[in-house]
Amino acid sequence: MRIGYVGLGAMGRPMAINLAKARHDLVVCDPDETATRILAQRGAQVAKSAREVADEADIVLACLPNLTSAEAVGIGADGVIHGSRASAFVNMGTTGSAYSRDMAEKLAAEGKAFLDAPISGGPPGAEAATLGIMCSGDRKTFDALETALNDIAAKVVYIDERPGSAQTMKLVNNIISFGNLSVALEAMTLGAKAGLDPEQMIEVINASSGKNSATERKIPNHVLTRSFDYGGAMYIIEKDLDLWRREAEAYEAPMWLGTNIRTLFLQAMNEFGRDKDMTVLAKTLENLAGVEIPKTR
Repeated sequence: MRIGYVGLGAMGRPMAINLAKARHDLVVCDPDETATRILAQRGAQVAKSAREVADEADIVLACLPNLTSAEAVGIGADGVIHGSRASAFVNMGTTGSAYSRDMAEKLAAEGKAFLDAPISGGPPGAEAATLGIMCSGDRKTFDALETALNDIAAKVVYIDERPGSAQTMKLVNNIISFGNLSVALEAMTLGAKAGLDPEQMIEVINASSGKNSATERKIPNHVLTRSFDYGGAMYIIEKDLDLWRREAEAYEAPMWLGTNIRTLFLQAMNEFGRDKDMTVLAKTLENLAGVEIPKTR
């Protein structure tokens, strides 16, 4: 099976590299010539458009930063839908369940299948091939692609055949992750103002009931170093939080805590810019408290 990959950004490029390392036959496409050159050096064919990828590959995967690009790659004038060879399109980005239902319907009308496969784990997980991948949609496509997905992930879960189920699952996971970071940083800001040592706080939290992904990785490696370079840009977080809001509204689910989390991230974005890393959230909380969590690493 020949795999197409469209979107070689912070997440897509390391995933495509790991597929190449696992000796999958690849066709790739991205406007960044540096990214395509890196994949070409690993044996991938480079195409000029998503349609050209779909002319050459059996299944096309895409990891795009927003809904506009995801729609263009899937069903645009030069999209996968017009490719002569590909039988299926696989969306690895976070786009919300409404996108998936619409995409599946339009692809089906042209005889192509659709699979959701949103990813979790950030750039470090993409590079280490330790991502979590949740899938929904066409089962045959999942079965054909499962080996390849296991080459880029630590855990792959097929949820069900409903387009969009995996997107809802991803948004559920995201709001928990963003909440973990928000609460952990707010609490550690209190600790810092009270004179507690940040390293000791992390040591105690990670041996106690407060442990979470933020205290295990994001804060020690990207806040206590004052590098703020986890790899999740604020404009991506903004998009994901807006998709979460839409999903919660569509299902008439409570949004009390999630709304406050979203507001906090929007404030950080307004203070420091949409291109900054999500971990600069620490600076917003520090400014509110009039203290700085000291650099320890």
